[in-house]
Amino acid sequence: MAIADLDDTAAAVLGPLLRDTARVVETLCRPEQTYVCMWSHGRDARKHLHIAVQPVTAEVRARYGGLRSEQLQARMLASGAEPDITEVGQFCERARELFRATTTSAEVPS
Repeated sequence: MAIADLDDTAAAVLGPLLRDTARVVETLCRPEQTYVCMWSHGRDARKHLHIAVQPVTAEVRARYGGLRSEQLQARMLASGAEPDITEVGQFCERARELFRATTTSAEVPS
């Protein structure tokens, strides 16, 4: 699977979904930057699609030697550091609330 393989319906949904996801991440994390990255891979050929929406703060960059972009992401993955599961759950609940509010406001005609 790759972005080029998306049908018209999936492509039309993806743009607003990525925008809304980035808005939620920015609201919750207040990062200096938000990365939106895509990887399409499998063992020998494209098999599935990963889309990452990642908040990047000065604190995160400092923790990983000031790296940016794919170098930062590679170092973060290689470190094996995992977030606290309780904090992940709390983040997810707050994100769900923001997504619900976004969906509800989008359904109300102006």
